[in-house]
Amino acid sequence: MARRLAALGINVRSLKSGPAWRQAQIRCTPNYMVTNTPSNWLDARKRAFAKLRSQSVTEKANMPLKFKPALCSCITLMALVASTAAHAQQEPKAGKRTLIRAGHLLDVKTGKLSDAQTIVVSGDSIQSIGPSSSTSPQPGDELIDLGNLTVLPGLIDVHTHLTMNTDFDPFHEVTSTNAKEAINGVVNARKTLMAGFTSVRNVGASGFVDVDLRDAIDSGQVAGPHMLVSGPALGITGGHCDDNLLPFQYHQVSEGVADGIAQVQHKVRENIKYGADVIKICATGGVLSKGDDPQASQYTLEEMQAIVADAHRLGRKVAAHAHGAQGILWASEAGIDSIEHGSYIDDAAIAMMKKHGTYLVPTVYLEDWQIENGHLPAFYHQKMVDVSSVAKKNIKHAMESGVKIALGTDAAVYPHGLNAHELDVYVNQLGMAPLTALQTATINAADLLGLSSKAGTLEAGKWADIIAVDKNPLDDVRILQNVKFVMKAGVIYKQNGNEK
Repeated sequence: MARRLAALGINVRSLKSGPAWRQAQIRCTPNYMVTNTPSNWLDARKRAFAKLRSQSVTEKANMPLKFKPALCSCITLMALVASTAAHAQQEPKAGKRTLIRAGHLLDVKTGKLSDAQTIVVSGDSIQSIGPSSSTSPQPGDELIDLGNLTVLPGLIDVHTHLTMNTDFDPFHEVTSTNAKEAINGVVNARKTLMAGFTSVRNVGASGFVDVDLRDAIDSGQVAGPHMLVSGPALGITGGHCDDNLLPFQYHQVSEGVADGIAQVQHKVRENIKYGADVIKICATGGVLSKGDDPQASQYTLEEMQAIVADAHRLGRKVAAHAHGAQGILWASEAGIDSIEHGSYIDDAAIAMMKKHGTYLVPTVYLEDWQIENGHLPAFYHQKMVDVSSVAKKNIKHAMESGVKIALGTDAAVYPHGLNAHELDVYVNQLGMAPLTALQTATINAADLLGLSSKAGTLEAGKWADIIAVDKNPLDDVRILQNVKFVMKAGVIYKQNGNEK
C-alpha cells in the first residue's frame, strides 16, 4: 500500500505508526472497501482493486473513470491522516484531573451567574463543580485559570453540512467529489469547534462522508465536534434532495432518492446500515435546488409515516427539511422529530407541531448573509428572496405560539464558524429572550439529539464540553461570536482566544 501511495506522489514517511495509520490501512484494503460501501459499487470496486494490483503507474493514471472512486477514497483518507496527525488532540489521560477556575459560571437552566467557581474535569467528563475557595488542587492536577471570563456549556448546532461549502455555482456542484467533501469536512469541523460548538447534527452528505468524518473525530485523528450524522438525505425523484442540474441523457440521480413506501423503507435501512445516527428527509421543495417549489410538499403523508416507523423502530430520529405549510403539517403528523427551516409555517402546522412535540429548527441568519453576500445563480436567487420575505415573520409567530425551538444554522449556506450569529437573529430580530435563545443551543438542542444526559448543561457526569467568553451572553448574545476558550470531552482546543 505504501508503495502504491508513494508512486502516486503521497509521502507516507510523514505518517507515524499507530491507531490512525492502522485504521487507514484497514479502510484502504479491497475487502474493507467492498463490504462497507453501497451495493451498486461492489462489482466496480472489486474490479478496480483487482486491476490495481497488476497495473503499472502509467496504467493507474489512465484507469477508466468508473474504477477511480475506490482508489480516490483510499488516497484521500490516507492523505487526510497524514495532514492532520500533527494537529489531532490527545485523549485525556484516565485519572488525570483538570481544574478550570471560572470567574463566572452561567447556569443555562436558570440564567443564574455564580462567581469564582471551579469545574473539576476527569477524563472526558465533569467530576464536580463548586466554589473555588473550597476546591483545592491535588498533586498532578492541571490548573486552568480563566480569569474573569464567563463559562458556559459548549453550544450545539442541530443543522450543519460540514462537508459542504458556500460555492453554489452549478459547475462546482456537478464536479464535486466525495474526496473533496472529505477535505471540506476536516477543515469545517475544526472551524465549527473553534467557534464554540462542541456538538452538531450533520443533516446531509454524499457518500456517507460524514460517517467517516464522525469516526475520524471520535478516534482523535481530526479535531471537531461530537457529530450525529445522516448520510445522504432521502428525497423524491426530481425533488430538493435529488440532483437536477444535468440533462436527461446523464441519468443523474442522488444517492438518497426513494419513491414509494417500499423504497423509502429500504433507504432508511440502508442509511442505518452504513452508519447513520439520524435520518434526514426532504418533505418539501427547497431554495438551493433547481426546478422545485419550496412551498410544494414532496413526500406524501404515507411515505413519511413509513420512514418514521422504520427509523424509530431502529432507534433513529428523523429530521425533515420543510418550507411549505402542508409538508410541515404532514411531517409532524407522521411523527417526524424536527422540522428544518419552516419558512411558510401556518397556524394549522403550528397546532400539529405543538400536539406532537415536534421541534422547529429555524435557519434564519443564512437569509441575511445570502442577501448581503451571496452570489447565487438566478434560479436559486429568486427563491432565496421569496423565502426570506416571509420566513422571519412566520417563524417569530411559531416561537410566540410555543413551538419548541432548537438552534440550527444550515452552515455551508454561509461560512462555517459563524454559527452563533443565529442567536443574534433570534434575540435582536425575532424578539426572543436571551436566556430562551441560549437554551435553544444547549438544553433544547441536547434534548432533540437525545444527548441530555451528556450535553447541554454543565453538571457532574456530563461531557466536559466547556466554552468561555468575555462577559455574560445574557447581557449581549453577540459575545458568543467570539469564544475565548473551548474544551471538548476534556481536551482543550482553544485557550486565550488561540487555537491549540
